[in-house]
Amino acid sequence: MNRIALFPGTFDPITIGHQDIINRSLPLFDKLVIGIGRNANKEPMFSEEQRLGWIREIYKNNPKVEAVVYEGLTVRCCQQVGAQFILRGIRYVNDFEYEKAIADMNRSIDHNIETIFLTCLPQYTSVASTLVRDVLKNGGDVMQFLPDVVKRSLTSTK
Repeated sequence: MNRIALFPGTFDPITIGHQDIINRSLPLFDKLVIGIGRNANKEPMFSEEQRLGWIREIYKNNPKVEAVVYEGLTVRCCQQVGAQFILRGIRYVNDFEYEKAIADMNRSIDHNIETIFLTCLPQYTSVASTLVRDVLKNGGDVMQFLPDVVKRSLTSTK
């Protein structure tokens, strides 16, 4: 049986913090599906197509990584892609408390899907898409927090 994980998020935009979690998780799984979730409560800065394109470009040479857009329950996306694991990154203690509540709910919906938490490396603790978007909206420089593909994309649209 293949070990397939879903790494859900909005990835608006994907950051070097996301990349760190993805890259460090790859030895753990046979396949990693990066799931761009549609969140009715969030208005994304970047289109789904843009975010999907960035992820696919970053991992184009890695056959273990796929990317999809999904709507609704993360557990349903897991079932659709055959994932037995949900991968989540943890930066702070309060992240864990929030993510554990979600993991418990997901497990109650489908007891065959396990959530795996990876803590981020210390240098990525402050890297969050929300903060990156805020700095971007206010004209600040966020290039140090972004993968090269995203940097090139943003500098070519200026």
